[in-house]
Amino acid sequence: MDYNQNKLKAKERLLDFFKKKGKSPLTSSRIPPGQHTVSGFPVLDLGAQPSMDLSMWKLKISGLAKGEFFLEELKQLGVQEYTKDFHCVTSWTKLDVAWKGIPIKNILKKVNPDPSWKFLIQYGKDGYSTNVSREDIEHDDVFLAFELNHKPIPKEHGFVRLIIPHLYGWKASKFLTELEFSLEDKPGFWEVRGYHNRGNAFKEERYD
Repeated sequence: MDYNQNKLKAKERLLDFFKKKGKSPLTSSRIPPGQHTVSGFPVLDLGAQPSMDLSMWKLKISGLAKGEFFLEELKQLGVQEYTKDFHCVTSWTKLDVAWKGIPIKNILKKVNPDPSWKFLIQYGKDGYSTNVSREDIEHDDVFLAFELNHKPIPKEHGFVRLIIPHLYGWKASKFLTELEFSLEDKPGFWEVRGYHNRGNAFKEERYD
């Protein structure tokens, strides 16, 4: 996948800025340190927005679990509505975002991965990947989203994606096509470029 090099360089410059700036003071607020709220929902990507036909979309399960599921099959596992804050590493936070999705705990129960798994690696149709620890994935409020503001998630926001509220947004791949349950950590697109391996917004884990 060809990415927009200007956007890529801009996010790399942002990483350099936060490294020089250092971490912000800790806060007990729902707004993580170093963040500011926005009224809209900015679109940040690398210039690649592949089309997806959700009626034909399948989620591949690989690694220490195997399977393939249409979206309608996943919905049968149980659907919930969520209102969650969304935190972007570029320092903005959108409060009270309305989502609809499938709890990740329901998906885990369905695919029944080998108990030894430690990391969930996400892969997107745009070639993006990112890694998340088992500890972070197993939070009660993690889910696979397919609706945003009571409508199907639009192309610019990635169609189908995990939402992991306590982590920065880059830790959830847009245009999701595959979840790999892994014993080994596999740093993804931004992690190998210097972004933090975990990305907890409330600990301001922007970079390593």
